[in-house]
Amino acid sequence: MFTFALVCVAPCTCLHADVPPEQKPEVEHLITYLETSDCSMIRNGEAHDGEEAAGHVRRKYEHFRNKIDSTEDFIRYSATGSLISGKKYQVQCPGEPPVPSAEWLLEELEVYRSDG
Repeated sequence: MFTFALVCVAPCTCLHADVPPEQKPEVEHLITYLETSDCSMIRNGEAHDGEEAAGHVRRKYEHFRNKIDSTEDFIRYSATGSLISGKKYQVQCPGEPPVPSAEWLLEELEVYRSDG
């Protein structure tokens, strides 16, 4: 009987995993920030504009939603590197050298939190 209860409960907990409701605006802000920036996200050696990059990050967010418990998890799972090649993503803004995408997004998250 106890085992049956675990089987019923476990699938339900996975369906509700995601960033806490109070952090959802942070995730949405970071996606919008990427989407509307003049910067490119470099994935596997190929540059993608903000709109393409944001779409890719959204798809990865949906894929990993059950593992994401914070905005920082969102960045780590959805916006830092390729699952296939293992290469880290970079963001390159006009006139600046590329930086790791995690660094770029965490910096913006810090700004967003300090303004809020």
